[in-house]
Amino acid sequence: MTAGVRDEPGSRTVHLDGDGVRLAADRWEPTGPDRRGAVVLLHGGGQTRHSWRHTARRLAAAGWTVLALDLRGHGDSEWSPDGDYTLDAHVADLRSVTGTLDEPPVLIGASLGGMTSLLASGTDPGLARGLVLVDVTPTTERAGTSAVTRFMRAGQEGFPSLEAVADAVAAYNPHRPRPRNPRGLLKNLRRRAGRWYWHWDPRLVDERQTAPETLSANERRARAAARDLAVPTMLVRGAGSDVVSPAGARELLELVPDAWYVEVDGTGHMVAGDDNDVFTGSLLDFMEHVAVGAAAGTGRPEGRP
Repeated sequence: MTAGVRDEPGSRTVHLDGDGVRLAADRWEPTGPDRRGAVVLLHGGGQTRHSWRHTARRLAAAGWTVLALDLRGHGDSEWSPDGDYTLDAHVADLRSVTGTLDEPPVLIGASLGGMTSLLASGTDPGLARGLVLVDVTPTTERAGTSAVTRFMRAGQEGFPSLEAVADAVAAYNPHRPRPRNPRGLLKNLRRRAGRWYWHWDPRLVDERQTAPETLSANERRARAAARDLAVPTMLVRGAGSDVVSPAGARELLELVPDAWYVEVDGTGHMVAGDDNDVFTGSLLDFMEHVAVGAAAGTGRPEGRP
């Protein structure tokens, strides 16, 4: 692990060995007297570790050591040399990262990061201490996931200005306010030959990763992993999500009947970014449940989709 230079306030940037790639992460040390354990935050496809900055600060203030990771091919992490962005590759990276920690962490994953965390936790019982799935379930809505893929593919030729980038983001997320200052998008962009490009490797959304047979196989594996979960688990769904439907949430809760379930009103697929206070408040309740060593299924709040 080596120190980096692009720190979030209150954190330090580190670099970790994944499975054949170097991964960037921001690390927050716990503040205050409590020491709760470790948390690994994994963002969704097309996002970066910076999407977790508000949540990470709140977790650190509650006594958690927090590691917010850039997945391979995203942000400041290396791109895969051979374009391998399969779930197996992401899971292998996660296992490498958790191996550097002193104890099994709680895994908190959104979308792609959640699917990675689910597969890792379900197939390796000692890997994690708890699991939070943020708007991801084994069965997802193809219309919603296709919209994400289209958005990621649409910018592959780059943008002439930051305003053009902001327009593209606003068109994809019409229910969220358009950024007043598009310079806030700079952490998600790279400038080459006078144009702005998204930070991710375009091969993340090539046919190898998005073919229907690949998606169906991933769903089957995720269902099997969910059945085998043996750690406290929480599912958070954005009430307006076009990726996770109420039926998809119910299926997950049938596979993991003791799981906590929280639905956040007024949010879509980007739950953590759409309403951080509501999301983080529910998350901290669950984390306290994990911290006191409660068994899976105890103390969960009522409420089902």
